[in-house]
Amino acid sequence: MNPTTVQIIGAVLFAIAIVHTFSTKYFESLAHKHPDHAGIWHLLGEVEVVFGFWALVLVLCMAALIGKAGATEYLDTRNFTEPLFVFAIMVVAGTRPIIEFAKTCVRLTARLVPLPQNAAYYFTVMSLVPLLGSFITEPAAMTLAALILRDRYYAGGISKRFMYATLGVLFVNISIGGTLTPFAAPPVLMVATTWNWDFAFMLTNFGWKAAIAVVINATAVTLMFRKELTALEMPFEGSVTHVPFVLVVTHLLFLVGVVVFAHHPAVFMGLLLFFLGIAHAYERHQDRLILREGLLVAFFLAGLVVLGGQQQWWLQPLLMKMSPDAVYYGATALTAVTDNAALTYLGSLVEGLSDEFKYALVAGAVTGGGLTVIANAPNPAGFSILREKFEDGAIQPLGLLIAALPPTFVAMLAFRLL
Repeated sequence: MNPTTVQIIGAVLFAIAIVHTFSTKYFESLAHKHPDHAGIWHLLGEVEVVFGFWALVLVLCMAALIGKAGATEYLDTRNFTEPLFVFAIMVVAGTRPIIEFAKTCVRLTARLVPLPQNAAYYFTVMSLVPLLGSFITEPAAMTLAALILRDRYYAGGISKRFMYATLGVLFVNISIGGTLTPFAAPPVLMVATTWNWDFAFMLTNFGWKAAIAVVINATAVTLMFRKELTALEMPFEGSVTHVPFVLVVTHLLFLVGVVVFAHHPAVFMGLLLFFLGIAHAYERHQDRLILREGLLVAFFLAGLVVLGGQQQWWLQPLLMKMSPDAVYYGATALTAVTDNAALTYLGSLVEGLSDEFKYALVAGAVTGGGLTVIANAPNPAGFSILREKFEDGAIQPLGLLIAALPPTFVAMLAFRLL
C-alpha cells in the first residue's frame, strides 16, 4: 500500500468521525456548560451531522493540497444517489396516509398471532415490516417501523432496556430482512448486477435464512418483554385517523414510483417535488412532513460517501487477504465501523472471486448491519425518528451495540449453519 497524503488524511478523518459518533453526549454536555455557544455544540452533538462535518474538513484539506479543481472533481465523481433516495423515500413513507395504511396491515396481521394484543402487534412490526423491506426497500421499511414504534410503544413510557433492545433488533432485522430480493438492501444492490444475482438466487441463498432469523429475533424480544408489553396502555389506539381511500392510493403510487426509479435521481426527485405539492394541497390529511429528519439522514449518508471514497486503499487489501470464512466474520466486524454497502461495492470491483467468497462477503455485511448507526444506510433514518424518546434525546452508540449483539449472533448462525 502506497497511500497518498489525501488518502491518509481521509483515513484519519474517517477514524475521527467514528470516535465522534461515540462522543456526541460530550458535545451535548458542552452545550449546557457554555450556553453562549450552545448552538455549535448542539450541532456537533447531532449524530447525523458528524460525517457531513468531517467530510467538509476533508474537502477543505483536499482543496488546500490539490487545489479547488481537484477537490471539486472528487465531489463530482461521487455517487449521491443513495442519500437522495433515502431522503425521498423517508418523506413519502413518513406521511399519515402511508403510516395509517401500514398500521392497518399490521393490525390485521397481528390478529392472526396467538399473543395478547400489544405483544402480537409488536411482534408483527418487528417481523413483518423488516421483511416487507425486501419489496418497498429497507429505508422505507425502517421509516415505517420506527414511526409506528415511536407512536405506539416509545411514547407509552417503556423502560430504557426495552427501548434499546427494540432498537437493536429493529436495526438487525431491517438489515437482513431486505435480502429476499436483489434491489432492496444497499449491500446487495451494490453487487447484484455485477454478479448476476437475481430474485431466485437471493430467495434461495439468503432470503429464507434471513426470514428465519428475523422471526427468531422478533419472537425473542417479544417474549423477553411480554410482561411490559401486556401492562402497557395504549389510549390512542381506540381512534383511527380517517384518510380518504383515493389519497392513500395516490401516496402508495408515489411510493412505488420512487422505489421503481431508485437509480434515477432526476426521476424520483421530480416525483418527490410533485408529491410535496399533493401533500400541501391536502394538508388536512397530513401530519408534519419529516423533511428535517430526512435532510439530516441524507447529509449523514452524503458525508459517508465523501469520506468513504478515501478508504479503498486500506479496506480492499484487507478484505482480499481473507479466506471466505474469515471474510464473513471480518465483514461483520468491519461493517460496524463503515457502511456495509461500501464493503460489498469494493468486493464487486475485484475479478475472479469464488462464489463462496461472494456469499461470505455479502452475508457478513448484512449480518453486521445493525451494530452501529453507520453500519447500514437505513439506520440513520430509524435513529433520527426514535432518538427523541430517549433520555436527553440521545441514543448511546455503546447501548445500541450491546443491544444489537444477540440478534446479530442469531443472524450469524442463520447465514452460516442453515
